[in-house]
Amino acid sequence: MGETLAGQRAATRGNASLEYSGGAEGKALIVAVSCKGDGSITVNVPVVKASFPLQCSVGEPAVTYNQLALSAADKPGTVSVSAPPTVTWSVTVGRGDPASEEAPSTG
Repeated sequence: MGETLAGQRAATRGNASLEYSGGAEGKALIVAVSCKGDGSITVNVPVVKASFPLQCSVGEPAVTYNQLALSAADKPGTVSVSAPPTVTWSVTVGRGDPASEEAPSTG
């Protein structure tokens, strides 16, 4: 809730990048990625010095939703995806309120 769109790239194969717009200070950068096919992709978000892999699947699409509440998350930037031609991927970038931290459980 309360999320705003900063950029989006529809179904793509192979390596590509997406530029996204800046946002309000104090908001988290949200990077949602979906991929389908034989292989894995690597998502790189240089402005917040973050990257993450995603193992794709031939069946159901693999999906990840990453909230990056880091300094520089309000700045415009680029999301780069490295992917083999056997994988179709898409990415949506937005901004929203950072998730509240939960206290550790003593279970």
